[in-house]
Order: sequence, then structure tokens, then C-alpha cells
Amino acid sequence: MSPRKPTTWREKLADDKGLPKVIPITGKLRKSWGEGTCAIPAPCEVDALIRRVHKGRVTTINLLRAAVAKKHGATIGCPITTGIFTWIAAHAAAEAEAESRKRVTPWWRVLKEGGKLNPKFPGGVVEQTRRLRAEGHEILPGKGRQPPKVAGYEGKLAKLPTD
Repeated sequence: MSPRKPTTWREKLADDKGLPKVIPITGKLRKSWGEGTCAIPAPCEVDALIRRVHKGRVTTINLLRAAVAKKHGATIGCPITTGIFTWIAAHAAAEAEAESRKRVTPWWRVLKEGGKLNPKFPGGVVEQTRRLRAEGHEILPGKGRQPPKVAGYEGKLAKLPTD
């Protein structure tokens, strides 16, 4: 038996895992998420939303979640899977860039709550800072253990489609 070839990030992005789906919010999740339904997106849906964020604009994980929820008629977009699929999309884009592809998902334009950069993205906050500055964004240093953030990001938010 030969060892199994590792799954690439782009293969992970293409694997829909039977998603998207909408589930009722039950049990312990009601305490933190409230009543209603939760839309769990497919990885490619999150990637497609990120691709809609143009140069000079940014978005947040929470706005991605809201777009997913609205698209599927749910109360909320799943915070866990939306975050994971954003991370997968970022690494798939980095993988494509390593193969000299030019048009990749602009993962660096996705911010965490409060406009914070994401240390889990490829190259960490250093690479995200470099790319955002190249697009004209001002980056403020983080305070304490907090990551840096984009100055005035609220005025630079992209309008995400919910079709």
C-alpha cells in the first residue's frame, strides 16, 4: 500500500461535504447563538463571496456570515464553518499563487471583528499587512496581544451580494 497523497488546499475548497444546509439552532448553541436557524455554507460559497471584494475594499467574517444567512434564509451564518472555510480559501489562494496563478481569491481583504488582521492567514499579519498597504490601507499597530487592524475599515466595507 502506498502512502496517501496529502489533500491540497484547493481540493479541500472544492469538497462541498454535502453543504450548504440550514439547520435549527438547538441545545447548548441556543445560549450563544439564540433561537432560529443556522446556515452552514459550502467552502466554495465563502470563496465566491471573498472574490467579490474588490481592491481598496475589505470585508469581515461577520459580514460574510450575514451574507450566507441571508442567501439561505437563515437567522445566522455559522461562525465556525465560515471562519474555517475562509481560512481554507486563503490557503488555497496561496497554493495557487505558489504555482504562478495571477487571479486568486483576495483573502487579505477579510478582517476579523473590529477590523483586526488574521494571524492564521498565510504569512500571518505581516503578509496581510503588506498586501493591504499595497492597496492603500493604513494599518494601525495592535495593542498588547491584539493583532494590528485597518484604520477606518468601516468606511471601506464592500457590499456583499446575497443572491
